[in-house]
Amino acid sequence: MSSKPALLLALAGLVQTTANAQAPFVSIAATGDIMLGSNYPDDRLPPRDGADFLGAVAPVLQAADIAIGNLEGVIMEGGEPQKTCTNPQACFLFRSPSHYAGHLRDAGFDVLSLANNHARDFGEEGRTATMAVLDSYGLRHSGRRGDIASWLHQDLRVAFIAFSPTLESYLLNDIPVAVEQVAQLASTHDIVLVSFHGGAEGPAALELPFEEEFYYGETRGEVVRFAREVIDAGADLVIGHGPHVPRAMEIYRDRLIAYSLGNFATHFGVSVNGEAGLAPLLVANLHRDGRIASGRIHSARQTRPDGPVWDPEQRVYSLIRRLTEATFGTAQFDFADDGAFVPEDEPGELSPRP
Repeated sequence: MSSKPALLLALAGLVQTTANAQAPFVSIAATGDIMLGSNYPDDRLPPRDGADFLGAVAPVLQAADIAIGNLEGVIMEGGEPQKTCTNPQACFLFRSPSHYAGHLRDAGFDVLSLANNHARDFGEEGRTATMAVLDSYGLRHSGRRGDIASWLHQDLRVAFIAFSPTLESYLLNDIPVAVEQVAQLASTHDIVLVSFHGGAEGPAALELPFEEEFYYGETRGEVVRFAREVIDAGADLVIGHGPHVPRAMEIYRDRLIAYSLGNFATHFGVSVNGEAGLAPLLVANLHRDGRIASGRIHSARQTRPDGPVWDPEQRVYSLIRRLTEATFGTAQFDFADDGAFVPEDEPGELSPRP
């Protein structure tokens, strides 16, 4: 009697078991600052109305279980600026048309930070309008106090909370309160994702100072202390942005901290010279308990008037690796030449590029 039917039944059972099994990892794609174009005070929108501005990098965002980014400015129709600039030389106001939220959704983004110094360019009313537009496109968000994204991914309850030093936001500078907020989320969620917009700005801000930072006289947080203390409170991944340049990564208590992912897709108004034009796209694969399992720094660079494109020279991966090893030593990460990494104590080999 042939054993073929039994073999087919066994294979069918294997397929069913595999299909019903929960994935062992949750993949998180994360980027820094995003501003696809502004129509205030005049039309400074990208070619083809921005429809393909993120086209080159979209496949990596779409492949992740969760893709997050930092949205600079507002997405709304009309409205008048409410922001008062103390230094006109360092002042920009960003307003993108409402349908640009569709570009973000189509590129693969799932949740966005609205905690930054441009989220209130058109006042709190502008942030309210942005939240409503994102809701209409099925995009989650966090930033204003009381606004936390919470959802179910497979059987895992996930939370996303975004901090910055700006008014009406979850405050980066009030670390004791931030710790309480994260601890509350950790008590009711399996995975807690934390975003922060902080740190000094520009090429001189590449290196972490391990102290409170300032820019144009404004406090911009003590980002190392903040990141570590929210992980102590239960955060599983901490993603930073704000300096407009990349910074080092760290593994702290088996959790990944990326201290700045710099700029990612900024059509105008933000310098893309030198390191500011490097656009990392970080993918972090988390164990179901939040520990970092592996990841990859995908290297892109910004081009104008078009959006980010892949960089065959992998300059941003090389920069982040150099900063990481100079700041935290070589014992935390095992890096591969293509940008992949695993914690030094994580079993297994580096996975090939998909």
